[in-house]
Amino acid sequence: MRNEAVIFDMDGVLIDSEPLHFSAAITLLKRLHVETSEEYHNKYVGCSDPVKWQKIKNEFNIKNSLQEILDMSVSTKLELLRQTDCNPIEGIPELLKSLYVRNIPVAVASSSPEKFIKEVINKISIEKYIKTWVSGENVEKSKPDPDIFLKTAELLQVNPRGCVVIEDSKNGVIAAKRAGMKCIGYQNANSGNQDLSKADIIDNIKNINIYNLLSMEY
Repeated sequence: MRNEAVIFDMDGVLIDSEPLHFSAAITLLKRLHVETSEEYHNKYVGCSDPVKWQKIKNEFNIKNSLQEILDMSVSTKLELLRQTDCNPIEGIPELLKSLYVRNIPVAVASSSPEKFIKEVINKISIEKYIKTWVSGENVEKSKPDPDIFLKTAELLQVNPRGCVVIEDSKNGVIAAKRAGMKCIGYQNANSGNQDLSKADIIDNIKNINIYNLLSMEY
């Protein structure tokens, strides 16, 4: 089957934003009198905010409600994003343009909150290339469950087996594979220590060959 669509994770794939997420989480937890490290947050790369913060809330017995924590989290992330000079990861603009001129539909499937996804897409000026996007807030189960990718394929009206996912996290790779999709694992040093062994691994987006991408097999 020729691949019909490409689905991008956002954080760590479209933009190098995982350090921002780490910083936002550490900052927020300090306000809640909890000390954590960047290494601690590695395991949550690819998880949606509701899933991540419920686990952290339980682990540290945080008294604030989950909704209060989620609201504080997205506010902190947006504040940091607006203070940061963000650019697409090297090779992303060229890859998106190459897919666009070939009429290959492109989507974003990100565990980040909706507000953050919208802000990033606008900030790095890629909205014309994105046919649809799905947030972790829009599905019941977070990565590594396949829900977010299956929902994205549904919106694209494409068979999941005709989709290629580009991911930078262990949770994302597992989710893509569980959805029956092909997966490229992008080794981003800023995304923490991620096991991408179940994917076809690259260390530079510029190394993606468009013809190989569209003919890639499961």
